[in-house]
Amino acid sequence: MEALQGTFCGPAPVPADIWLRWNLDPSLLLALGLLALAVGRSRAGALAVAVLATAFVSPLCALSAALFSARVIHHVLMVAVAAPLLALAWPGRRPGSPSVSFLVSTAVLWAWHWPPAYDLALSNKAAYWAMQVTLLGSAFAFWRAVLHRGQAAGTGLLWVLVGYLQMALLGALLTFAPEALYAIHAVAPLDWNFTPLGDQQLGGLIMWVPAGLPFAVWGGFVARRGWQAVTKGLA
Repeated sequence: MEALQGTFCGPAPVPADIWLRWNLDPSLLLALGLLALAVGRSRAGALAVAVLATAFVSPLCALSAALFSARVIHHVLMVAVAAPLLALAWPGRRPGSPSVSFLVSTAVLWAWHWPPAYDLALSNKAAYWAMQVTLLGSAFAFWRAVLHRGQAAGTGLLWVLVGYLQMALLGALLTFAPEALYAIHAVAPLDWNFTPLGDQQLGGLIMWVPAGLPFAVWGGFVARRGWQAVTKGLA
């Protein structure tokens, strides 16, 4: 399985060459360029493109082929940073209920962390892109409902919290798993002075605790916008 690691991002790197591992795949650069044309005129859209470039072009892409913990950072950047930025840059016409999109995005996130699905995604290019598109797309739909200007601030805050809690629960389960779950990361972490289980535990902790930071930022954003609406109505 190790030989198949990083089908899109390349083989799992060793520390000595990680800063040489930029991903300049033409189709990826074209997709990012088209996205920049579509949403890049807004600050949120430009930031979203920058975050996605960090995830897919920078050496983080290669590192995520070696370390599960790096893959977690990659996923957090997509679903908790890039997706809400895209939702601000490309809002829907109506706020809608976040409940359905929450269930879908949660199911997608958890399904791709099922070991057979995860290992497949990192060993097959079609499955890899299915993972990326469904993670980003479902998270975008969720944040589009939560961050819509027409959404009540209290409702938005509740769903930001619920969105974090489901990710934290998944992170806790991965942190306390008694054994390493992902065959695709059975060897490469050793080059980085991690055991496979230690790498998985670090990934779970990142998903459990630091991943809460972007959710806290978005919660503050929703609360601030709600307060501004209240004070404007009282003026």
